[in-house]
Amino acid sequence: MSTGVILFVCLFVLLLGGLPIAACIGGATLIAFIASGLPMMNFASKVYSSINSFTLMAIPFFMFAGSLMANGGMSRRLIRFASSLVGWVTGGLVHVMILASAFFAALSGSAPATCAAIGGMMIPEMKKKGFPAEFSAGVQCVAGTIGPIIPPSIPMVVYAVSAGESVGEMFAGGVIPGIIYAAMLMVVSAIICKKKGFGEESKVKFDSHEVWLAFKDSIWALLVPIIILGGIYSGIFTPTEAGAVASAYGLFAGTFIYKELNFKEIGKLLIDTAANSSLVLLIIGCAGAFTWFLNMQGITASIGAWFAAVSSSKFIFMALTILLLLFMGCFMECCASVLMITPVLLPVATSLGIDPVYFGVIVCMTLSLGMATPPVGEDLYIAATIAGIKFEQEVKYVMPLVLAAIIAILICTAVPGIVTFLPGLFFG
Repeated sequence: MSTGVILFVCLFVLLLGGLPIAACIGGATLIAFIASGLPMMNFASKVYSSINSFTLMAIPFFMFAGSLMANGGMSRRLIRFASSLVGWVTGGLVHVMILASAFFAALSGSAPATCAAIGGMMIPEMKKKGFPAEFSAGVQCVAGTIGPIIPPSIPMVVYAVSAGESVGEMFAGGVIPGIIYAAMLMVVSAIICKKKGFGEESKVKFDSHEVWLAFKDSIWALLVPIIILGGIYSGIFTPTEAGAVASAYGLFAGTFIYKELNFKEIGKLLIDTAANSSLVLLIIGCAGAFTWFLNMQGITASIGAWFAAVSSSKFIFMALTILLLLFMGCFMECCASVLMITPVLLPVATSLGIDPVYFGVIVCMTLSLGMATPPVGEDLYIAATIAGIKFEQEVKYVMPLVLAAIIAILICTAVPGIVTFLPGLFFG
C-alpha cells in the first residue's frame, strides 16, 4: 500500500472516529511519516515552520479583538443599529440578525465568533417574538459564515500566507462578495418568513431619528473596520499590526467608552483567546506538515494534473473546485482546508489565467460555508446550543439558506470583477 493511500485512509478513519481535526490531520500525517521511514524530527520541523510566520500573528490579535468587541458592548450596539435600518422589512428580526452578523464580521473575521456573539443576543429575542427556535438557529448558523468573508478574515490571512499573496488585497476582494452573500441570505429569509408567516409582529416602523441615535451609539464599533482597512490600504500598518491596533482599540472602547469591561473579564478573554488561537495554529501547523508530505510524495502534482486534464476552461475548473470545496467543508475545518487545497489547485488556477486573489476569495467563501453544513459544521452546534435544540432540528431551515449562499458564490465566480474591483482600485 502506498504511503499516499495510508495517509488518506488514516485521515478518514480518524475523522469518522470523531477526534479533533488537529488530531486527525496530525495523526494521519505522523503515521504516514512512520510508514515512509521519515525521521520524526521532520514532522516537528514542518509543523513549526508552517506557523513560524509574522503574518499569522494576526490571528490571535483578531481573535482577541473580536472577543473584546463582543463582550465590551459593541455587538449589542450593532444589533440596535441594524434593527433601526432593516427592522421594518418582512421578517423583521431575521434581517437584523443577518445585517448585525455582517457588521460583526467586519470586527471578528471568524464564523464561530460571529455566530456566538450575535446569536447569543438575537436567538433568545427572536424566540420571544414568536420565531421558531429551529428557524432562528438555522438563520444564525448560516449568517455566521459571513464572518470569514467580510474583512478582516482569518481564513484569508491563512490563504495569503500559503499563496504568497497580499493580505490587504484579499481583504479588499472580500468586501463586495460579503455584501452579496448577506443580501442573498436576506432575500431567501424574507421569502421563508412571507411563506410561513414568521415575524409579522416583530416588524417595527422605520424611524429616521432612531437610525441616527443608533448610529451615534454604535459609531465606535463602526469605526473599527475603517481603522483596520484604512490603515492597511494606506500603508500605515501591516495586517498583523492592524490586528494589534484592533485589539488595543477594542480594549479602550470596551473599558473607557462603553465601560462594560473590567480587568477580571479581560483576563478571562485573554485566556480564551490563547486557547482558541493555539488550537487554530495547531491545526495550521499539522495541515502544513500534511501538505508538505503530499508535495514530497508527488500527490499534489498528480491531483493538480488531473484537474488540469479535465478542465477545458476556467469555468469548468472553478465549478469542479467549488464542488470539491463544498464536500471538504462538510468534514474539515476551514483554515486546514485552505492550507491543504491552496498548493494543490492554485498552480492549476494560475496556469489557466485565474487571478490568485479572485481564486482565494472564492475558496474562502466556499469553505466558510462548511461551518454551516453537517456533520462537522461548528456554527450548527453553536446556534443549536444557544436555541436549546438539537442541531438536526435546524437543518431543514439551514439548507435553503445554504443554497442561497451557494448562489452568491456562483455569482461572484461567474463575474470575477465583483472580487477584483476593489483590489484593483486600491492596489492596481
